[in-house]
Amino acid sequence: MDDWKNWFDWVDLGAWFEDAFDWIRSTFDWLWRFIGTVLEGAYDGVEGALNYPPSIAVIGLLAVLAWLAKGWRLALFSAVGLLLVDLMAQWDNAMKTLALVAVAVAAAVLMAIPIGIAAARSGLVSGLVRPVLDLMQTMPALVYLIPAVLMFRVGVVPGIVATIIFAMPPGIRLTELGIRQVDKEVVEAGHAFGSPPDRTRRQIQLPLAPAWIRAGINQVIMLALSMTVLAGFVGGVGLRERGQGGERQRQDEGAERRESDPHRIRAAHEGEDRERQGQGADVERAQLTDAGERAEAETVLAQARVRRDRHLRKNRHRHRHVHENRRWNPGPDDRCDLRRYR
Repeated sequence: MDDWKNWFDWVDLGAWFEDAFDWIRSTFDWLWRFIGTVLEGAYDGVEGALNYPPSIAVIGLLAVLAWLAKGWRLALFSAVGLLLVDLMAQWDNAMKTLALVAVAVAAAVLMAIPIGIAAARSGLVSGLVRPVLDLMQTMPALVYLIPAVLMFRVGVVPGIVATIIFAMPPGIRLTELGIRQVDKEVVEAGHAFGSPPDRTRRQIQLPLAPAWIRAGINQVIMLALSMTVLAGFVGGVGLRERGQGGERQRQDEGAERRESDPHRIRAAHEGEDRERQGQGADVERAQLTDAGERAEAETVLAQARVRRDRHLRKNRHRHRHVHENRRWNPGPDDRCDLRRYR
């Protein structure tokens, strides 16, 4: 009943996908190099700008921005948190992580908002984009690292690319939803006054949908922060790299402590002594066993010689031609394994 499977032996999806991927990578190698150069340059610029001034100046600037955006509570919380990061000697790693998040969020927003506007404008674009977004949001986060590493090798660039792809879907969805939620009567009023479609979208729909767009940007930032943690697996820098290094350091320190623990050293020596004593006892038992077997064999041989002499004395008148020193072959009851004692 399984013969029908032989009809599809010519189907080799793995080889086909591998050939297609190799063709894409080799054909568009110039594009991947360009994207990698741009992203790496942007990351280096943002990271240098954050690490160039003193940390207290950056903390003050970010606290002022938080105060202007939300109020003094957020500003105080931000200042205290950044001071703790600086006091724990993690400022450089935190700024590297912040630079990676900033570049990824900026790129994701610049691509998500135009795609969301196009999806809200055209039903065809919306029908094509929506299944792709559904698939992207159901895939595990680590899956995005595989094509990024294969295209851009190991480093900070694949971490940024994977973060961009992972964080884009909510920005596209909420932008499209915000534009579609604008009251149709307001849009029709703009058309009635002679406003062209582009101007209507730019001056009516987008200004009336900032809450949805801000919600989309917020979700992009949240997803970018969660994906940045996984970027350390492909060579991403920042706090994730420090976490991996700290884990390795803790493992090394734990091994050193175990090696230098006097109780463990004493237990190891006692175990070695017991092992040597056990080996010595095994050797002694083996020697005693050999000695016992040898003594038993000699006893059997002596008994056989006694029986031989008795036999010769008893039958001397019958076998006078037999010499007393003639070699005698023991019978079945007198045989023993004497090869190991020769």
